[in-house]
Amino acid sequence: MGLNWAGRLAGVVLLATGLAGCIDAKVDVTVTSMTRAKAVMTQVMAPEFYAMVKTNAAQAGAGAPAEDEFCSKGDLTENKDGSATCVLTEEGPFAGLSMGNEKQTITFTPAGPGLVRVALPTADMKSEIGVDDKMDEETRQMIEAFFKDHAITLHFAGLEVTDTNMTLAADKKSAEQVIPFLNLIDGTADLPDELYAVVRVQ
Repeated sequence: MGLNWAGRLAGVVLLATGLAGCIDAKVDVTVTSMTRAKAVMTQVMAPEFYAMVKTNAAQAGAGAPAEDEFCSKGDLTENKDGSATCVLTEEGPFAGLSMGNEKQTITFTPAGPGLVRVALPTADMKSEIGVDDKMDEETRQMIEAFFKDHAITLHFAGLEVTDTNMTLAADKKSAEQVIPFLNLIDGTADLPDELYAVVRVQ
C-alpha cells in the first residue's frame, strides 16, 4: 500500500520521547475504465516527528537505502509549520499501480459488464505497521502516543459503487474506510479479510 516505511517507525520512535501524534495516510483510487485507474496516496507527518525523521536520516549517512526514507517515492512538500506532505500519484493500467510497493497490493478484477471490483486484502496490514506484539510496556506506550488520533483512510471511487463492505457515500459514487492506526497496533481492528468496492465505469 506504499506504507512500508511506516513499519520502521517503531525503531525511530525509540530515539525520542514526548512527541505527539505523527502521521495520517489516505489512499484514493478512482477507476476510470475497465483497464485503467488513478491512485493517489497522501501522507502527512507532523512537524516534531518530521524533524526527528530528517535528523535520523542525516545520521544514517548517504549510504542508507533510499527506500528507508520518508517519501523516497512521490512529491515531498515541507510545509511552513514544519510538517511534511508526501503525495504519490500513479495513473494507468491496473498492473502498473503498485503505490510504491514492490508488488501490487490493491487488486482490480472484472465484476460484470462495465463493473470493476477494487479490493485491498487486510491480513498483512498489521505486519506492515511493523509493531512487535512482544514489545515492552514502555515502548508500547510510546508507540501509542505517536499514533493516537491518526489513521489510514481508503477511498475507492467510480461512476457508481454498486456493492461494497465499506461506508458508501451519499452520492453512491465512492466508498470509504477509516482505519485508526492504534486499532492495527493493539489488534482490535475489526476488519474483514478484504475491503472492497464494485464500481461502475461505463
